[in-house]
Amino acid sequence: MKSKSFNLIRKTVVSFLLILSVLLLIASAALSGYAKQVKSSQKLIITDLLGRKVEIENKKNKRIVAIGPGALRLVLYVNGTKNIVGVENAEKAWEEGSRTYIMAYPELKRLPTIGQGGADSSPDPEKLISVKPDVIFAASFLDRAKADALQAKTKIPVVVLDYGTKLLFDENVYKSLRIIGKIVGKQQRAEDLINYMQRCKAFFNERTRNIPASKKPRVYVGAISFKGGHGFESTMGKYFPFLAINAVNVADQANKEGWFMVEKEKILEWNPDIIFIDEANLDLVKQDYKKNPEFYKSLSAFKYGKVYGQLPYNFYWTNIDTVLADTFWIAKVVYPDRFKDVDPIKRADEIYKFFLGKPLYTKMAKKFGGFVKIKLD
Repeated sequence: MKSKSFNLIRKTVVSFLLILSVLLLIASAALSGYAKQVKSSQKLIITDLLGRKVEIENKKNKRIVAIGPGALRLVLYVNGTKNIVGVENAEKAWEEGSRTYIMAYPELKRLPTIGQGGADSSPDPEKLISVKPDVIFAASFLDRAKADALQAKTKIPVVVLDYGTKLLFDENVYKSLRIIGKIVGKQQRAEDLINYMQRCKAFFNERTRNIPASKKPRVYVGAISFKGGHGFESTMGKYFPFLAINAVNVADQANKEGWFMVEKEKILEWNPDIIFIDEANLDLVKQDYKKNPEFYKSLSAFKYGKVYGQLPYNFYWTNIDTVLADTFWIAKVVYPDRFKDVDPIKRADEIYKFFLGKPLYTKMAKKFGGFVKIKLD
């Protein structure tokens, strides 16, 4: 009788231990899965503008650097100023010029140097490592192989951004802003920027889309900077401020897109009704005028006082804020009746404050001339 009781107890204990072992295995597996899930949730997986999958620690107050043409500007647009821990030497050495982001935040020049910078420079892995960033934002001057190589050398995630080709309202800009917003924890700020630009796009189009071509003045933009300063013959096909307001760009007759140089004889042939001059290169135009005044006096726009300045936007890639401000000014000049309620100067400061937190029109106008008529003599 005692033997039967003992066997029963033993069987009960063994069964209990087996059940306990199974439960412990299940719990262990669950905890392991949970740990992996927690670890996974501490990572951000970002697809950059080169289609690269980049893994980044998902923590607050990330330390950030931005290298190459335009990368720093986009980060500052998303209010990432406090996250920046170093800047390129070029940002410190150059005169601020038309880089409105440096006008707004000159204190960035006091940060450690992370490399030479400039359009044709190469990243400096050692200096990048020295400031211990959590992520390196790079402009599209890096291809996939170079971005992967920099990431391998530094052991720091490299996220490549891109501006696209349109100056304004480009999907690549929107994608870049969203990526920055996700990484620095400011997704709503990125969406606010995109929504602002899209509202401006709709505003321009709504007021100009139904104007017959026969009622539109023919326009030209000259002295556009491209990898340096150029004179009056420097222009752009499919110039985006003109496209945004559905203007007739005489340079589009050349069937070229983007920046190019045009012969003076061709400009005489086009004979635009309204001319805009990029004020960064106004001195070059004035010098040329002294040498060849008859050329300029032969153009209708100069004869009838239809020549206007626009603020320069192209310095270490595109200052999107200034392009947008210029577009309001250009719209007002080309279609005064359609935009009579628009004050371009107030709009410019509204744009600068929205993008960079500070009104900058007065400083830009003092430096370059602003939204004014141009006289060469």
